[in-house]
Amino acid sequence: MSYLTEYRRFLTHPSVSEEDRAALARMEGDEEAIRAAFSGSLSFGTAGLRGIMAPGTAMMNRNTVMQAGAGLAAYILSRGGGERGCVIAHDSRNRSSLFARSTAAVMTAMGVKCYLFDGMRPTPLLSFSIRDLGCIAGINITASHNPKEYNGFKAYWEDGAQLSPEQAEAVSDCIAAIDVLDGVPSVDPDAMIESGAILPVPAETEERYLRAVLAQSVDPSLLRTHADMRIVYTPLHGAGRDFVPRVLSMAGLRTVLTVPEQNEPDGDFPSVRYPNPEFPEVFAPGIAIAEENGCDLIIATDPDADRVGVMARDERGVFRALSGNQTGALLLSYIITSLKERNALPEDAYAVKSIVTTELASRICRAEGVEMVNVLTGFKFIGEVIKNREAEGCYGFLLGFEESYGYLKGTYARDKDAVVASLLIAEMAAYYSERGMTLPMALDALYKRYGYAAEQVVSITVQGADGKERMKALTASLRQNPPTHLGGERVVRAADYLTGRITAEDGSVLPTSLPTSDVLYFVTESGSCFIVRPSGTEPKIKLYLMAFGASEEEAKARCEALSKEAKGLC
Repeated sequence: MSYLTEYRRFLTHPSVSEEDRAALARMEGDEEAIRAAFSGSLSFGTAGLRGIMAPGTAMMNRNTVMQAGAGLAAYILSRGGGERGCVIAHDSRNRSSLFARSTAAVMTAMGVKCYLFDGMRPTPLLSFSIRDLGCIAGINITASHNPKEYNGFKAYWEDGAQLSPEQAEAVSDCIAAIDVLDGVPSVDPDAMIESGAILPVPAETEERYLRAVLAQSVDPSLLRTHADMRIVYTPLHGAGRDFVPRVLSMAGLRTVLTVPEQNEPDGDFPSVRYPNPEFPEVFAPGIAIAEENGCDLIIATDPDADRVGVMARDERGVFRALSGNQTGALLLSYIITSLKERNALPEDAYAVKSIVTTELASRICRAEGVEMVNVLTGFKFIGEVIKNREAEGCYGFLLGFEESYGYLKGTYARDKDAVVASLLIAEMAAYYSERGMTLPMALDALYKRYGYAAEQVVSITVQGADGKERMKALTASLRQNPPTHLGGERVVRAADYLTGRITAEDGSVLPTSLPTSDVLYFVTESGSCFIVRPSGTEPKIKLYLMAFGASEEEAKARCEALSKEAKGLC
């Protein structure tokens, strides 16, 4: 079916909303816009769907979301899981509530029992709820930290983790077999909720989640002892608003100051360009409040409360943003050190990180006798390690994290959790405060002990209908003609995770021992890393750069040399 035929079908079909039909009418005569909206479909992968909200088969709208819900329902029914059911949540984004209710209605009409939260909820609570309710699957309608134009459909399986590549492919096939307009049941979500056909999530599930989060405290006495410590928190208009302050209060803190202009749920995210805690500019209103009230710590979470960013005062009293890598290394060191001080470190202790995450964490683990497990990018792989280790009787999981500001301690969820991370960050700040240190000072102490680390992510945006093909062409070119030098240094090792081969400078070959993925990983003679990975959720090629040095200046210089190479690929 041609894109123009699909356009005309959407323009007149009764299941398309009046708002979307009006937007389609405005496209009349703009063939490029029509082609972009109707050439193909959104790709359903391990992270589900994500795209710009607009009418069209290649966009996020009620029709494509309901088609995805119908496809997941068909897969669930093929596995005999209809009665076990699916739990559905959403964040604060525009249309998230509509998409969540519509998805629940379609799946219920197809014979899958559905639980639906009555308002926005964090992604980690959704992950927890799947196992707590004994469901076979879960969905969160969210685009995480993407700009306001985006929305998404995150799909989870019975273990609380996102779908495996094999499951995602099977669900994708089910979706493709359903006509986006005529193959989806016609439903009235509000009527189905009112009739009780769609079930509410029991309040006890949320209470059990909060207790599970609090149980991850490394030293529960710290926040009670430092009850007067004042911190600033912002949910960036999202789902962390009712959870992070509550958990911190339950842990013992008396004062958590919120940022008024960022506290109310709002899918337009009016106070920020991007609702992403990795961008220091989102902290500006929080810094003003922290300065007024003498606070040393500011915490921000993204709209679905699975990522967390931190700003803390340095030795000069100036607020300094910590990167995802830096926060992760600090948390890992704090957890290990605190447990060792009380002779509570498990004999089978291990941590998990993605291959694009700082190697400083690996150095910390080696020095402390803790196993570090590396996995591909995607928290589902961290969740998979936790599940497999528990099946083997290993319960020594300490921390899982990715450089993209996602952290998990504990096995109650199988996705990153900004609520538990916020608790641990506050606790860690109290721990170092007792030692006369702020978090940046503690980070500098880590560098002095393990070596200075510098990391950077360079993103190459690839827009347009042929964006995916151009992304593949770039990695294919590097695969066929791999660099021999990067940043002025020899490349001594190259890993291709698509072929599963690690090739050393002498020509010897070892397996990567990880699933296949379109990732290239180059290591130079000084140990610097240059990693190329197409994003699974945005039209971008991401280049992850990591370097060590005997000094901060040396590490930064090596990283900057790699950055110049990366930008040369644009």
